[in-house]
Amino acid sequence: MHLNPYGEYAVLLAASLADDFPADRAGIEERTLEMGMTMTFPPAPDDHERIRDVVDDWLRIVDERDPAARAEVLNAQMAKAAAYPRLTNHDGEGWHLHYRDDVQSLPYVLRAIFAVGTSLHLVTRGMDRLGRCEASPCTNVVVDVTRNGRQRFCSVRCANRAAVRRHRARAGA
Repeated sequence: MHLNPYGEYAVLLAASLADDFPADRAGIEERTLEMGMTMTFPPAPDDHERIRDVVDDWLRIVDERDPAARAEVLNAQMAKAAAYPRLTNHDGEGWHLHYRDDVQSLPYVLRAIFAVGTSLHLVTRGMDRLGRCEASPCTNVVVDVTRNGRQRFCSVRCANRAAVRRHRARAGA
């Protein structure tokens, strides 16, 4: 089964890099392959730093709560990297869509798939389906892919921690 990196998987990859940024470019490439990307790109000396910038730019979308402002930030990021959609079969694994120019740069490709994937995620699931974990002090990204659209925590651990805090607050009152 071919996983389209422009949908949910792109957003989950961006969140994974934001929450646990690898120490080097090799770690980033390994993560991209684990999360569904099928291509590798020739390394450049500044890739690690440039990818950190891409992830930090993407976090501006996560942290913007106003839907109109979020769309504005997202549109600006898509304008930087996205291009006309086109069919490709670059890896011989089957035809699929790319929403970017054929640039052999991992930072460029990640910017494009994060922006387009996030756009697809938000317009199909809802503009409020991306944010930060509500279990203080956690600041991990929450990509809400639930059926009911009510995911507020990044993990079961954080949800349980918040439930315990609420329980203790009620018991102490």
